Amino acid sequence: MKAIISHDVDHITVWEHNRDLIIPKFVVRNIIELFYGTISCEEFALRFKDILRNKWQNIEELMAFDKSLGVESTFFVGVANGMGLRYSIELAEFWTHTILANGFDVGVHGIAYKDPELIKSEFDTFKELSGLKNFGIRMHYLRADQHTLILLNKAGYLFDSSLYCLRDPFRIGNMWEFPLHLMDGNVFYKNGHWQDITFKKAKDRTKRIIEKVNKENLEYFSLLFHDRYFSDSFRQWREWYIWVVSYLKDNGVEFVNYRKAVEQLNRNF
Repeated sequence: MKAIISHDVDHITVWEHNRDLIIPKFVVRNIIELFYGTISCEEFALRFKDILRNKWQNIEELMAFDKSLGVESTFFVGVANGMGLRYSIELAEFWTHTILANGFDVGVHGIAYKDPELIKSEFDTFKELSGLKNFGIRMHYLRADQHTLILLNKAGYLFDSSLYCLRDPFRIGNMWEFPLHLMDGNVFYKNGHWQDITFKKAKDRTKRIIEKVNKENLEYFSLLFHDRYFSDSFRQWREWYIWVVSYLKDNGVEFVNYRKAVEQLNRNF
């Protein structure tokens, strides 16, 4: 089994959300988590400090960690707005080139999933913005219908990773679909929209998922961790990511990114 690590860039600043309900919902969720004791008072305070700092991304910190362990992760950056993703095209361009300059791969964090023209527009925008000739995509909130993969293939994407299911990669036309197997939110959010399990339980759930992947004898294991959570404000989430990467490494799992996996799959197709 080979592991593919990826990071969705959902937010960059706090005040990009001055016209939606993201911040009020965030405040309420933190109060609930503090009340139930799933986060510490320190984490609670630091999350409000982040609001004052106007910083909701930890891209550089996460790149430094991944690089230290030889993890060739893939970042997905949005070039359109919707569903709580609000940052500007200028910030998308800046962070895309910053990530590329650090030796990591970048793809599109897609918004449009059923409109062919909007899908192609995002593809063309990112192609011009990034200077890349081919690249992949992951849909924001993993949104997809029965036509999405066909439309993404027609738009020209190298790969997609928007389906959440226990499968190995498969082809749609010229595009490879890499099902996602494990996501941070699905580990820490068990019954609602706030953290309702402890770090220890999160590790136990993660081990069971990895065991299922091994039992199914899957060739690739795809994991998503959002860069925003790599901070003291979300200490349990950060520690979980550090733990799971180390756990995979200690068990002899090789890390590749989606682009390298596509090359490997194409050689054997």
